[in-house]
Amino acid sequence: MRIISFEHAAQQRIGLKVGSQVIDLSVADPTLPQDLVSLLQSEQDLQSRLANIVDNAPEQAYLQLSDIQFRPLITRPGKIICIGRNYAAHAVEGGAKPPSYPEIFMRGAESLVAHQANIIRPTCSDKLDYEGEIAAIIGKKARHVKAEQGLNYIAGYSLFNDATVRDYQRKSSQWTIGKNFDDTGAFGPEFVSADELPLGVSGIQLQTRLNGQVMQDANTSDFIFPMASLIEILSECMTLLPGDVIITGTPAGVGYVRTPPVFMKPGDVIEIEAQGLGILSNTVVDEDHPLQ
Repeated sequence: MRIISFEHAAQQRIGLKVGSQVIDLSVADPTLPQDLVSLLQSEQDLQSRLANIVDNAPEQAYLQLSDIQFRPLITRPGKIICIGRNYAAHAVEGGAKPPSYPEIFMRGAESLVAHQANIIRPTCSDKLDYEGEIAAIIGKKARHVKAEQGLNYIAGYSLFNDATVRDYQRKSSQWTIGKNFDDTGAFGPEFVSADELPLGVSGIQLQTRLNGQVMQDANTSDFIFPMASLIEILSECMTLLPGDVIITGTPAGVGYVRTPPVFMKPGDVIEIEAQGLGILSNTVVDEDHPLQ
């Protein structure tokens, strides 16, 4: 199943994506939860119920994708857990050895931005870099899960642009500040249930394009820490809950290592594409007015 979060008629909703249309679940079945996290938690036979909606939704439940405004799939995840240097070539291009344990940092909800929304370049820096990634969405509570069972806890996947303000990332030994500027983490366009993708999203091609030029092009088979291993490692430390998001790392080809460096600027269009997950597209704009 494919689910999007969107706004229509000044209301926040979720819907099933069917081709170029979306079935508004608030119209097709008002008894269902109206946010993705609650929907994932709702019942065991959710997929069969949603399949029935696809077959029987009334005409008034259908909207054109062109008529809606996308929202981040989950507007306020309990946790946004990011994995650094999960592709060996990216670690090497940044001057580091591939890690023996994941480099883990967190993002805040205020940094999220939707598909087709603007990524904001802050007034304090012109070094805004792209990072195309795959996001995994947790579907059920996980604690002390072994890798052999890890994939059972992932409900589905989406795309993410972990846009980073590089000079601020370097101000500290921790990366947090450079990764958490408002409206820099693009998330979407759709949630794709795990059953529609290769197991653990293994063997999926991931590509980042800046103004149509390919900047990153890699395959998830190059993960240093595959999805199942990440679930084991993370759940050893923390309880993973439905709606938590794991951002799985970016491949080689980021802007700051290029000669000369390539940073995103106002008017740029940045696209992240992966097989089976669609295209996440955003335009870069400058921050208008800093807070006084």
